[in-house]
Amino acid sequence: MQFRLDKLIKLLGQHGLAGLALNPGPTLAYLTGLHFHLMERPTVLLVTATGELALVLPELEAGKLAGLPFEIRHYTYSDDPETRPAAFSRAAEALHLPGESLGVEATRMRYLELTYLADALPDTGFEDASDCLADLRMIKDASELEKMRQAAEIAQTALLATLARLQAGMTEKDVANQLIIQLLEAGSDPGLPFAPIVSFGENSANPHAVPTDRPLRPGDLLLVDWGANVDGYLSDITRTFTFGEVEPELLAIGEIVRKANQAGRAAGAPGVEAGAIDRAARAVIDAAGYGQAFIHRTGHGLGLEAHEAPYIYDGSSLALMPGMTFTVEPGIYLPEKGGVRIEDDVVVTENGLESLTDLPRAVLPLEDFLGG
Repeated sequence: MQFRLDKLIKLLGQHGLAGLALNPGPTLAYLTGLHFHLMERPTVLLVTATGELALVLPELEAGKLAGLPFEIRHYTYSDDPETRPAAFSRAAEALHLPGESLGVEATRMRYLELTYLADALPDTGFEDASDCLADLRMIKDASELEKMRQAAEIAQTALLATLARLQAGMTEKDVANQLIIQLLEAGSDPGLPFAPIVSFGENSANPHAVPTDRPLRPGDLLLVDWGANVDGYLSDITRTFTFGEVEPELLAIGEIVRKANQAGRAAGAPGVEAGAIDRAARAVIDAAGYGQAFIHRTGHGLGLEAHEAPYIYDGSSLALMPGMTFTVEPGIYLPEKGGVRIEDDVVVTENGLESLTDLPRAVLPLEDFLGG
């Protein structure tokens, strides 16, 4: 924890921030090991550029601070909302924050907490600290990578167990529910990265489909996008299968996407721009005439969040570094027909990209996939 805090202090200086205000979430847990719900009672961690910490939290959560391996000043309030401003003011006064910029996570800081902070720090401005926090968390250490490997293994085990139970007439919801059960039985923590996406037939043309009562029928593509959680570290995988005999074009796009996935994984190495991976995968799909049907970026960072930095899109000039983890997930989507996506989790090594996921990538008949 001290190493991570020291790294943050250095980054705050580099980004010109006097400090940081964090809601409950992955970054707060990353720095402190503390886990809080994001709820109607505000909890905020304040970190100064000199390394001082103060935590504002409800009284009923204070017990979580017992046994921490480091000291953290904390300021509690009761269930009466009128007691909250005083807690925020005491924390701000204790840290002597100057009237400069305080960083926040743009995707997590809410109006609720920001209002209390603004009242307690009337001379302080607030700005997006996303770049600073990306620099903090993008490079995974050996212990983080081991948890991600375990999350990938658990997810793959759960999928195989789920597919072995699959039969015609089951709905997308049935399969998604069974997959959740198998993820938990295989060892995933309960907080899954996201609700599994299970889509049949024409529904697989929607990249972020929500499972419905649509039943599985012969001639369908079957797309599954799912992941597991090990101590907060996540996996995120997609595989696509055929159920019965499908249209030849759907088999054709399956092979194109497989080759695009392979090209994207082959393109990555230390020093290579993140955008080069997107361009390599996209070139395969463009050359096959389906460029307009590849409607999203090739990947996104993965770790404590299902979507985090680095983001793998054409315009990204970010130089890849060993320890960065992200997905490679090209896709082709044909409205009213079906779609194929093949997604792997990878880590940048000294020699290239290592895949943490190793299930077959070809779009196979379900029985062949299970038999292999």
